[in-house]
Amino acid sequence: MNLRKTLLPTLLAAALGAFSTGASAELADIKKAGTIRVAIDLGAPFYGYVDDKMQPIGSDVEAARLLAQDLGVKLEIVQTTNSGRIPNLLSNKADLVISSLSITEERARAVDFSIPYGAIQAAVGAPKSLEIKNMADLAGKSVAVTRGGPQDKLISARAPDAKVVRFDDEAASITAAASGQADIVAITPPIIQAIANRNPAREFEVKFVIESYKLGIALRKNEPELKGWVDEWVKKNLANGKLNEIHMKYAGVPIPDEIVQGAK
Repeated sequence: MNLRKTLLPTLLAAALGAFSTGASAELADIKKAGTIRVAIDLGAPFYGYVDDKMQPIGSDVEAARLLAQDLGVKLEIVQTTNSGRIPNLLSNKADLVISSLSITEERARAVDFSIPYGAIQAAVGAPKSLEIKNMADLAGKSVAVTRGGPQDKLISARAPDAKVVRFDDEAASITAAASGQADIVAITPPIIQAIANRNPAREFEVKFVIESYKLGIALRKNEPELKGWVDEWVKKNLANGKLNEIHMKYAGVPIPDEIVQGAK
């Protein structure tokens, strides 16, 4: 029994090491195959979704197309769910993940990330006429959030005196703010822009950013050539503005300047 306990971790480590080595897809392999497989969640508005002709579109989809074009290969989109993004990569179903994947310490233990190519921000939005500059200004005010989302947790923790009004999804939050049912929302800047577009008379705008989560392109560990190429690709396309053009097209707001400056 003791021998089994001693050997089991060693055998598991060896098996995982063999799996990781076999799953490696370096730059030369992708070029030889003529195709790069990129995992994208097509259920994430702005980032990845399908149009009325059932074709994949979104900022991450266009970024993946640009990457494949610059690499000189065809793009194969591996459709994934939010929870399946990293598993698809580690099981060798995809070569990269470009799917609004924020860089965290926990994820970085399993995969490598490129330098940040964008960011998801949690922000507070309200009509231009309202004077709101920080969390303290939310005291006593009703703030609409999507139930269980990151903004729900941030407002509850950092603005305990605010009156949190929870909606079941982002579509309901947009409708509430655009219709005047809610004057203050905690959500992402692209959705605040969507509220402004829905009802321009309300003059909705971003008041301040609560938190910013950097996004990276994920790849398997121990692929230095591929990571080096992807990092340089991100730097180049942040510098020339192509990634920002894509982001503006779908999100209606620019990539945060901290991301652009950080890539220089």
